Amino acid sequence: MTGAAVVVVTTFLASSVEAIEMVTIVLGVGATRGWRSTLAGAGAGFAILAVVIAAMGVALTAIPIGPLRVLVGTLLLLFGLQWFRKGIARVAARGLAGYQWHDGGEAPPPAAGLDWTAFVLAFKGVLLEGLEVAFIVVTFGATARMLGPAIFAGAAAVVVIGGIGLALHRVVSRIPRSLLQLIVGTLLTSFGTFWALEGLGVEWPQSDADIALLLTFYSLAALAYIGLERRAHARALEAA
Repeated sequence: MTGAAVVVVTTFLASSVEAIEMVTIVLGVGATRGWRSTLAGAGAGFAILAVVIAAMGVALTAIPIGPLRVLVGTLLLLFGLQWFRKGIARVAARGLAGYQWHDGGEAPPPAAGLDWTAFVLAFKGVLLEGLEVAFIVVTFGATARMLGPAIFAGAAAVVVIGGIGLALHRVVSRIPRSLLQLIVGTLLTSFGTFWALEGLGVEWPQSDADIALLLTFYSLAALAYIGLERRAHARALEAA
C-alpha cells in the first residue's frame, strides 16, 4: 500500500472504534428517552466540535482530554448505574413485559420541551468521542504529513458508522423496554467506568478493547442480580 493508503486505512479503523462508542450512546439514549432531545444534543455536540476543530486545527492535541474524560465518564456512570439498577429490578419482576414510566417513581420524558437528560448524555458523548476522532486524525495525519487523507478517513468513519446506527434505530426501538433499559444501563456504566478511570490516569492494558471486558463483567453481574431478585420474590410469595 502507498503511504496515503496506509494513513487512510489506519485512521479509518481507529476512528471507527470511537465512532462506534459515540453511536452506541446516541442509539441507547434515543431509544430509551426519545429521539428529539437526543438528536438535539448530538447536533449541539457536533456543532461545538466543529467550532473547536476550526479554531484550533492541529493544536487540538494541546487540549487536556483527561479532565473531560473524567467529567463525561462520571456523568455516564451516574446515569448508567441508575438505569442498570432499574433494569435489573424490572426484568427480574416483569421479564420482558415492559414497564410504565410511573413504575418506581420515574418521570417520563417531557412531551414538549427538552429532555435535558437525553440532551446532555448525547451532547457529552458526541463531544468527547468527536474530540477523540479529531485527535486520531491530527496525530496520524500530521505525523505522516498527510492531513488531507486523514481528515477524509476520520470523516468517512463517522459517516459510515452513523449510517449503520441510523439503519439500526428502528430495530433497537423494538426491544422490550425493560430489557432495553438494562442494556443501555450496562453500556453507559461500562463506558462511564472506562472513561472515568482513564481520565484519572488508569492505563487499560488493551485500550478500548477492555470495554468489552467491562461489558461482560456488568452483564454477568446483572444476570446474577436478576437471579437473586427472582429468588427473593419467590420466597416472599411463598411466605405470603
